[in-house]
Amino acid sequence: MLDNAIASIRNLRVEFQTKDGPVVGVENVSFDVSPGETVCIVGESGSGKSVSSLSLMRLVEFGGGEIAGGELLFNRREGGETNLADTEQDMMKQIRGNEIGMIFQEPMTALNPVFTVGRQLTEGLRIHKNMSKAQAEERALELLRQVRIPEPERRLRQYPHELSGGMRQRVVIAMAMACEPRLLIADEPTTALDVTIQAEILALMDRLKRETGTAVMFITHDMAVVAQMADRVVVMYRGNKVEEGPVEEIFENPKHDYTKALLAAVPKLGEMRGKHYPEPMKLMGVEDQKIEPIKGTDEVLLDVQNLTTRFPVKGGLLRRTISNVHAVEDVSFKVLKGQTLSLVGESGCGKSTAGRSILRLVEPLSGKVDFEGRDVLKFSASQMHKARQDMQMIFQDPFASLNPQMQLIDQVAEPLRNYGLAKGSELHDRVASLFDRVHLPRSFMRRYPHEMSGGQRQRIAIARALALNPKLIVADEAVSALDVSVQAQVLNLMMELQAELGLSFLFISHDMAVVERVSHQVGVMYLGRIVEIGPRDRVFENPLHAYTQALMKAVPIADPRQRKSEKELNFKPIPSPIHEVGYQPEPSEYLELEPGHFVLTTDSGY
Repeated sequence: MLDNAIASIRNLRVEFQTKDGPVVGVENVSFDVSPGETVCIVGESGSGKSVSSLSLMRLVEFGGGEIAGGELLFNRREGGETNLADTEQDMMKQIRGNEIGMIFQEPMTALNPVFTVGRQLTEGLRIHKNMSKAQAEERALELLRQVRIPEPERRLRQYPHELSGGMRQRVVIAMAMACEPRLLIADEPTTALDVTIQAEILALMDRLKRETGTAVMFITHDMAVVAQMADRVVVMYRGNKVEEGPVEEIFENPKHDYTKALLAAVPKLGEMRGKHYPEPMKLMGVEDQKIEPIKGTDEVLLDVQNLTTRFPVKGGLLRRTISNVHAVEDVSFKVLKGQTLSLVGESGCGKSTAGRSILRLVEPLSGKVDFEGRDVLKFSASQMHKARQDMQMIFQDPFASLNPQMQLIDQVAEPLRNYGLAKGSELHDRVASLFDRVHLPRSFMRRYPHEMSGGQRQRIAIARALALNPKLIVADEAVSALDVSVQAQVLNLMMELQAELGLSFLFISHDMAVVERVSHQVGVMYLGRIVEIGPRDRVFENPLHAYTQALMKAVPIADPRQRKSEKELNFKPIPSPIHEVGYQPEPSEYLELEPGHFVLTTDSGY
């Protein structure tokens, strides 16, 4: 153990018992964490990064794992070193929360829905620090102020469901920091958050670490987050540590092939500067890769005008509509043939609702959606069924959009059967060629969704969307749940298909680096309106609306020499999109400040 290390993992081996015998989750992993240092553990799903942290907390045993070898040395507060690998669970209860804090990935599952925020914050303080109720509440208020939660007195009395995702994650951080732990373990703490909130939470954790001298073990698969946070990096691959070093060295001079591939697959904001058209990413180990810009055409395929979608909020004894959620407000844009228009913005800005309204998966209130010159909103049910042959959707979560009881061959064939386009051996051949298209082996056709990885499932969803040879695909956060290297392959696949088949995409995402890579045009949404829209290179290189500028500033860049400080990030809280029944918003008006580059002049609330 290093002389001053707070925790040292030595030759750790973790096994999981399965029907087919033991499976090794982590093998022979060693690293140290020192006071005031952030060690980032990176790797993709299944690399063993979370298993190593759960072992240190001795929580891995509750998930069917067992520590089969190695030492977990921890430097206790009272002095003296303890091997946590063979500590009794009673003793672990005193260490957990008190000396080692943990921030989990999903704040909603980490908080108890039936207790107030105040009760959950004070519980640990009263158990570990023997504080009185009043002392614990005073400390809880101080913690909420530290994590910059507005109106902390009110928040203490609220329940977790009354807070937004970013607020809940701040409460989880406050809980983890409550007893001033010596070591803080953060497992993907920003994966589910928007760019702006992620930027604030990363800056917050960095500041708390500097103020309290706590050591941080940070687990993530996002290389841009690593560049922002890490002092040292441990790279994991298939249960083994393959590389370790200072953050600058790992980014500028990676030694292991896996680290190089991981860094090559990360889309970096600014990479497309000076390029007018999207082009696929250069991937490691792919030899004959043609990298050609995708130009598309100038022909309009989809013309959306003044689209408005609202959802009623019911209340009172008679369940009358008392107010409306203004989800999409007076939105207009065009998608050209063979091109990609991306809609970006934070959760709740209305981008997914806009995509669903166009396909009439939710019914818009008003507006016009012209697809090849015909207004989709006036179609009857049977006309709509026929129109959907040309307009398909790829959903965010491929597992939820696939049927777990059907073989993949039947899922991809289903649209063809529905529209009576093929049967018998022709159907089989068409499905087989779709599998070739999305680079999946034909032997997978007889598999079920649970036998596939996330990236493979997303390819099936793409194959199914392509089955009817659509002209337009609405991709709703289609790659946000994927690992970096898989995400790069799926994005390249989508661009390759666009170049080959002349597909148009309406690409909905909150990941600015991905959007920069795939888009011809970009529309930025805030509170249901498009606040800025134009060619991708202009919107990214010359953002004109205050909100677009704030969004760009928040994106972490995969370069440890370009870190953001908390001072740079001053976001305004997002106002509520709910208005009373009679409320009439102003129409959206735009100014064209560069050719094709429009900015909203109506007050957008930002």
